[in-house]
Amino acid sequence: MTVVRETIPVGPLQCNCTILGNTETGRGYVFDPGGDPDDIMAVVEQLGLKIEALIHTHAHLDHFLAAGEIRRRTGAKVCLHPEDKFLWDALEQQCLRFGVPYTPVPDPDHWLQHEEPLPCADGLCIHTPGHTPGSMSFYFAQDELLIAGDTLFLGSVGRTDLWGGNTEQLRDSIKTRLYTLNEEAIVITGHGPATTLGNEMRFNQFVRAV
Repeated sequence: MTVVRETIPVGPLQCNCTILGNTETGRGYVFDPGGDPDDIMAVVEQLGLKIEALIHTHAHLDHFLAAGEIRRRTGAKVCLHPEDKFLWDALEQQCLRFGVPYTPVPDPDHWLQHEEPLPCADGLCIHTPGHTPGSMSFYFAQDELLIAGDTLFLGSVGRTDLWGGNTEQLRDSIKTRLYTLNEEAIVITGHGPATTLGNEMRFNQFVRAV
């Protein structure tokens, strides 16, 4: 199996949206379609993928604003951890708070669970609560890749002062569920540059491995 991947910043807060798929089957996923659906679909078409699922690391507005339009164009199912449903339902209020135009999105079609497989790219869902109650990370062991959303950043971690955030829970998620993975794995963060797990284990100013 050959996995192809491209990550592009999208939407009003430049969320990192990742398009990932299997070239042998042509099946793929879109992670965090936070805006700019035309740009996302251009990458999908360039990679030659049929998108099966729109997979969300969490339900802050900047990570799912384009979910409805991408779902309309692809027929892909919308996936979210159930503990973030309250945030998904509050999209209009989130948009109002941050001054972002509101566009309705459909309800999720599928509720993600901890250690659920992502079959078309040999991935694994990992529940990493803290930034939000339903925050998820997605690990692809063969490709040494982790899509971490806003849980882990280069030298930093996700904020916990928004709805449902919990600092101690975030630290525990990073230490017990992310820092136990292959330290060579590239980490696609929710915003900004990528890093590696090993770099964060040693040098992250908020959560280190020891």
